[in-house]
Amino acid sequence: MKKESDFEGVLPMHKPAGWTSHDVVAKMRRLTGIRRIGHAGTLDPDATGVLPLCLGRATRLIEYIQNHPKEYVAELIIGFSTDTLDTSGTVIERAERVELDRERIEEAVSRFSGLIEQVPPMYSAVRHQGKRLYELAREGREVERAPRRVFIHDIEAERIELGGEYPKVRLRVLCSKGTYIRVLCADIGRALGYPAVMSSLVRTAAGGITLDRCISPEEAELRIRDGTIAQFIIRPEDALGFMPKLVLPEAMARRAAQGQTLKLERLLVPDKPEEAAGTPSPDGGGRAVFADPEHDREKIRVRLFADSGKFCGVFTYFVSAGSLRPEKVLMGGDALP
Repeated sequence: MKKESDFEGVLPMHKPAGWTSHDVVAKMRRLTGIRRIGHAGTLDPDATGVLPLCLGRATRLIEYIQNHPKEYVAELIIGFSTDTLDTSGTVIERAERVELDRERIEEAVSRFSGLIEQVPPMYSAVRHQGKRLYELAREGREVERAPRRVFIHDIEAERIELGGEYPKVRLRVLCSKGTYIRVLCADIGRALGYPAVMSSLVRTAAGGITLDRCISPEEAELRIRDGTIAQFIIRPEDALGFMPKLVLPEAMARRAAQGQTLKLERLLVPDKPEEAAGTPSPDGGGRAVFADPEHDREKIRVRLFADSGKFCGVFTYFVSAGSLRPEKVLMGGDALP
């Protein structure tokens, strides 16, 4: 049996329809014999697409991966709605006739860009007084839910089909953690004055991992058996590629990895994130140049490396204090020469 360290990193899985996210985790635990496996963002059983699995010590990075924006491609049908907000549920409303044109649909879709509020659906895992909402829904109960704020970074109607009984719209959505695409589809329909449902959903990117990098559970099983699975596992430091990279001299990196707070001269953050492309490196005082669009200017999260190339973990730089503090250390200072 292989050791946990043989599988350490992020395995990009393509979740099939009909599987729960936990089903994928359970299968990989059986195949590898490794218990410390977790996924970075639940997908509904009928949905397919990118499901990052964090293996071994990389499970400590789940929060960063699942908090990164995700991309989805969904199909929206305008003309009827269900109790689950997708086509797996029972129809509860149906329009006798739908009259829409392309311009009106595109305008309605564009309204959902930026910061929006969503009411969690009854068929969801949100808790209410100790019970999951879907448990209450199965009992025939509906409770009041507080709206939640989510951020839609980008939304586009890629294809609009006006023929047939009901209009169909293929949406591409880049959104924050916690966004319910089913609710988004229903809300777009409501903005158009009609009931609507989500008929399909594919997650095409999560944590910077795209669908073309993912493998199916069946292929993963074959790769584990023939010993080639390692070529698909993304190293922890690469899985966090959306974070800025800070390189420090070996002695400074060792102190940071031992839990010490470092005082750095400064970290310069460009006005435009695209100006920070490339790998920053420090001068003698540990100065680096980068930008992190996911965080404000006061608190900047970075991947810390020693100049030997060894990855130390995730650290936070506090701008006003000029201090670098450990957040998730993946390698102790004693592992550095």
